[in-house]
Amino acid sequence: MNVLPRRYHRIKQVLEKRQPDLTVLTEDVHKPHNLSAIIRTCDAVGILDVHSINTTDEFPTFSQVSQGSDKWTFLHTHPDIKTAITYLKSKKINIYAAHFTEKSLDYRDIDYTQPTAILLGAEKWGVSEEAANLVDGNIIIPMLGMVQSLNVSVAAAVILFEAQRQRLAGKMYDTSRLDPERYHKILFEWSYPTLAIEYQKNGKNYPSLGENGEIL
Repeated sequence: MNVLPRRYHRIKQVLEKRQPDLTVLTEDVHKPHNLSAIIRTCDAVGILDVHSINTTDEFPTFSQVSQGSDKWTFLHTHPDIKTAITYLKSKKINIYAAHFTEKSLDYRDIDYTQPTAILLGAEKWGVSEEAANLVDGNIIIPMLGMVQSLNVSVAAAVILFEAQRQRLAGKMYDTSRLDPERYHKILFEWSYPTLAIEYQKNGKNYPSLGENGEIL
């Protein structure tokens, strides 16, 4: 059975706005509802890939907070923070940690139209000193009340929607920015998830799709 044309075009519309050079790296964010909320925000601002490490416990499962957004965002795990940061830097991505220091910049002063990763730390302790020393810079969200920080998922939303604002102004959502091969691979898997598994099991290449998502 072919995918419904309306759903196919919706999937294409979402995929064409994905930003391959904007991402999030979480360090020991172990509460499922926080990680799920971060992933939901990532989906909302057009992030395709999320990176994470968790050295404290088993990796948390997604909660209902994600509202199914984990289906549309890929979560990549790394064994430790140094490995994760090294990987992102190998992709020429600038990494900014949400971390308070005397040299921390206002989060709005960062140019998010450049390849960017936002590092978010554990709910209680924040970013580790090791991570803070490995990244390209530290950023803060100015606080004018009695509390000194926001919940990690709220902080993620504040920063990421500033990144979205800048990228919208730069018209970075106007055309697809994904590698064509990856674009077509994901398009088929999102349109035909069950069938994609069968093709993978049989070692077959995915077929081409027509204008309305029909299998050619």
